[in-house]
Amino acid sequence: MGIILAIIIFGLIVTVHEFGHFICAKLSGIKVLEFSVGMGPKLLQKQKGETKYSLRALPIGGYCAMEGEDSTNNDPRSFRNAKLWKRMIVLVAGAGMNFVLGFVALTIFICTLAKVPSTVISGFSGQRDDDGNVTYFARSYETGLRHEDKLISIDGARIYSAWDFNSIFEDMSVNESHTVVVKRDGHRVKVENVVFHDTADTESEQAVDFGIRYYKKNPLTVMRGSGQLFMTMSHVITTSLKQLVSGKAKKEDVSGPVGVVSAISDSAKDSESLLDAICNLLWMTSLITINVGIFNLLPIPGLDGGRLLFCIIELVRRKPVKPEHEGYVHLAGMVLLFGIMIFATYNDIVKLFTGGFHG
Repeated sequence: MGIILAIIIFGLIVTVHEFGHFICAKLSGIKVLEFSVGMGPKLLQKQKGETKYSLRALPIGGYCAMEGEDSTNNDPRSFRNAKLWKRMIVLVAGAGMNFVLGFVALTIFICTLAKVPSTVISGFSGQRDDDGNVTYFARSYETGLRHEDKLISIDGARIYSAWDFNSIFEDMSVNESHTVVVKRDGHRVKVENVVFHDTADTESEQAVDFGIRYYKKNPLTVMRGSGQLFMTMSHVITTSLKQLVSGKAKKEDVSGPVGVVSAISDSAKDSESLLDAICNLLWMTSLITINVGIFNLLPIPGLDGGRLLFCIIELVRRKPVKPEHEGYVHLAGMVLLFGIMIFATYNDIVKLFTGGFHG
């Protein structure tokens, strides 16, 4: 059941991406030859007007084939004969729809919570006596943080949502000093030498010594919480991509479709309740679809970002690059991407047989 859910989610992400290209091409008057969900052998196909709609056997991709996408022809409705701004919108639309899907999934996820978490400090570890005086055990209060401070960053690490605290405080040692930027009374304030530690907790090395404010769910707080979590996920993904490009990421961390399906399946199987399973699937869906959107906008030949780069070059040069030259570049990019895909799939298979994936 987990694998079936994973395939459905993966297919949804790809379909939404290609639908972005499809609908913008149609609205721009560009002729769409085929809209396909899946790759490989055809299972179903229907011709409606000038466009074929296909369902193919392998749920690992899809495509929106437009007239004159890779070559010049005399059809006035071909992709290359469309105005530059229309072509750029069509190229960006796929990733844009991935972001929309991610935001919608996160909005539903936030709606499953009892209240919406924020990054505003609601209180500190302490004890109130009978006279109403408070003795604070929180070192962060002693070293400069205050109630209602909205945390912006810690040691340069940006805080977009409450979920950022997990990574920031995970490896933080107590009694270390930190530079914290907060929003206080409408102004950004930098607080130096902040120490996080609950002095009353002698058995734990827990660094977090404050509580955060939670808001009741309403359309405004849900949308704001979804946007903040969207920014957290986008930041995590872009950071991971930077590490991959710079060589800081381990080759074992590279994963392909098999790994993605396995991760989604595991998140469903490991859930303790139906609600927990839904939350996990919403989380995985949003993470993967945002990842797909960001990755597709990278200026890599063969991807939407690579094609967009040629549009930008055309905008600067005021004339397009020759189709055959652009085609050679995209072909080289596709070969490279297929190589990466094969390597990632090999990694996934190795993990399956060596227990690298946990189910």
